[in-house]
Amino acid sequence: MLLVGYCFGVRSERRLREEVHLNLAYRWFCRLGLDGDVPDHSTFSKNRHGRFRDSDLLRKLFETVVRRCMAEGLVGGDGFAVDAGLIRADANRQRSADGAENVDWEELAATRRSVREYLDTLYDAAWGAASPTTPKFVSRSDPAAQWTGAHKGHAFFAYATNYLIDLDHAVIVDV
Repeated sequence: MLLVGYCFGVRSERRLREEVHLNLAYRWFCRLGLDGDVPDHSTFSKNRHGRFRDSDLLRKLFETVVRRCMAEGLVGGDGFAVDAGLIRADANRQRSADGAENVDWEELAATRRSVREYLDTLYDAAWGAASPTTPKFVSRSDPAAQWTGAHKGHAFFAYATNYLIDLDHAVIVDV
């Protein structure tokens, strides 16, 4: 079902559920049949935040798809490019803290999963190579998001993404 959403630009999981429920072609693609029940929208978030969070299953799936693309000749291997982009974070500027302000992260970590994950990343030994900088703003709800003014217009919280793309067929081969 998520593949249908990605291909047809349906970003809301509630909306995706309704689209699959009503569209016979989507039902056929998802192998639901005419009388099959469409999974509830909460199934996606339960899988994302539960089953697959600490698993490398999605990475293995991605690597399997890339290997299949290579076997079918969709990845030439002669030329690659790195593409960078930003994903807008669901974080509010008004609920952020000044970068120099002391925030009681331990108190926030007790109530917010995103803060706990951010602190775990900071304590990770691999993170030690990063140079310490003071950000302009820090989101209290999602501290992993960075304040950026990269696009023209208003600044916003976002995540940086980088993709390695095969130049022959524009297949993403690594993230």
